[in-house]
Amino acid sequence: MTTTTPVMAPVPGEADTRGRTHTRAERAKKRLTSPAASLIAIVIAVLWTVPILGLLVTSFRPELDIRRSGWWTAFTDPEFTLDNYNQVLYGGTDFAGLFVNSLVITLPAVVIPITLALLAAYAFAWVPFRGRSILFVAVFSLQVVPIQVTLIPLLSLYVDAGLAGSFWTIWLSHAIFALPLAIFLLHNFMKEIPPSLVEAARMDGAGHVKIFFQVLLPLLTPAIAAFAVFQFLWVWNDLLVALTFAGGAQGVSPLTVRLADMVGTRGSDWYLLAAGAFVSIILPLIVFLALQRFFVRGLLAGSVKG
Repeated sequence: MTTTTPVMAPVPGEADTRGRTHTRAERAKKRLTSPAASLIAIVIAVLWTVPILGLLVTSFRPELDIRRSGWWTAFTDPEFTLDNYNQVLYGGTDFAGLFVNSLVITLPAVVIPITLALLAAYAFAWVPFRGRSILFVAVFSLQVVPIQVTLIPLLSLYVDAGLAGSFWTIWLSHAIFALPLAIFLLHNFMKEIPPSLVEAARMDGAGHVKIFFQVLLPLLTPAIAAFAVFQFLWVWNDLLVALTFAGGAQGVSPLTVRLADMVGTRGSDWYLLAAGAFVSIILPLIVFLALQRFFVRGLLAGSVKG
């Protein structure tokens, strides 16, 4: 006796839907991988890289060569030196100490808003309380407030509290400015996590603390890394906040303040600007390349459903 498995008839319209979806995917793939798009991407990459290459070559050229000819002449008459970097790091500009200041400013300014935003995002996403939606919209709307509007009131508060001229003013300011966006992004990522995971943890007797640290936090690594990279680059390259709250304080100013001084008030040392610029971008470049995989995953997570 033999048995046969009945063949299921296709659902009417299902084949057509799959065919249309496949066709759209093929068209999108062809558009994104067309020779014209590749050529445009290569041209943009070259145009974006040439000024950076010129800045790099200039940073290794002697002062006299920088003053009398362009950087492209280094390929026909190559002459390179490390004097610019020695003078920038250990000379009158003291970029080595300013590099440490920028690092001391940036790390807490990244950790503080992420820590607070994780707790707030968890409350908005998984803790039911009265007025949750209204409060979340209010926090989200704070993103439209310009930073420039808050500088003078914050500076007055810091002076009254006796914090002016310290790292605390910069840490708190960057944390305040970053919290609305951080809460919004992390909340959206948390809402993408299947509720069944949280419910299963609750059925096992887990409380909010255990759910947050053992269930949700490991799944939020791409989102945390994405915002950490964004916030790190923002704080490291910031000039406005640093100039407002620590511009004249000794031992607190970051690299960006000294670079601005070299451009404006120290015109005689402008040839050191290229070396100083590369000293200031080396760490952000390393951070971005190291966390690029998490950064891209964090940006794309939740963008496609199904």
